Amino acid sequence: MTTEKSLRSLLEAVANGNVTPDRALDNLKDLAYEPVGEFAKIDHHRSLRTGFPEVIWGLGKTPDQIAQIMEVMRHRSPVVMATRIEPAIYAALQSKVRGLQYYELARICAIAPSNIEPQFQGIISILSAGTADLPVAEEAAVTAELSGFRVQRLWDVGVAGIHRLLSNRHLIESASVLIVVAGMEGALPSVVAGLADCPVVAVPTSIGYGASFGGLAPLLTMLNSCAPGVGVVNIDNGFGAAVLAGQILRTAEKLRLALSAS
Repeated sequence: MTTEKSLRSLLEAVANGNVTPDRALDNLKDLAYEPVGEFAKIDHHRSLRTGFPEVIWGLGKTPDQIAQIMEVMRHRSPVVMATRIEPAIYAALQSKVRGLQYYELARICAIAPSNIEPQFQGIISILSAGTADLPVAEEAAVTAELSGFRVQRLWDVGVAGIHRLLSNRHLIESASVLIVVAGMEGALPSVVAGLADCPVVAVPTSIGYGASFGGLAPLLTMLNSCAPGVGVVNIDNGFGAAVLAGQILRTAEKLRLALSAS
């Protein structure tokens, strides 16, 4: 935990030449978290370590808890995001958190600038098999946009009408990373991966009739894809898919900068 004593000791060591600035930075990456009441500890240095700030998981938290966490985080981060926020919870949060935006389909609340310019090169293209998959697809899209990535959307292009997908080949070809969201039998990521020259992040959804077993059937289909280059996240995990896609682009950017500097 960050304390005045530990920080002063570290800074004095740097000033005296006993610790290098790079070593000090490594130490600082693991220092800071801030308690909120007796129910949360905010990891302020997560973005320093991983490139992505801490995000609030909304399910299971009360509006008061979410509001208190957001108020603490807003002083340290330009974007504060909470996922899986249902409309009734948002209604309760409106009077507690000023400047709160709500993305209803994605079920995301955020304190963020009205316009976030992309901070990274490349495009994350997000495809959904059906309209019923949109809540998960939009969770991925909004997460990526709030994290500073450029996003393009292509909805309702499932394999039951494959011509809808094939007529949009240009969107697949222009993508740097693809997120493909599908329920039912979950075949769309395999088809897309057979057309794409970039990584494909597959997201199974819990949409489907009884034999889809709440998303287990599409999950297994995606894990057993015969098309190479497909990575699979958990059922309905649009947020995790966006972070994985973002990390791929961030890694590519780091490599590009390293090569240009060498």
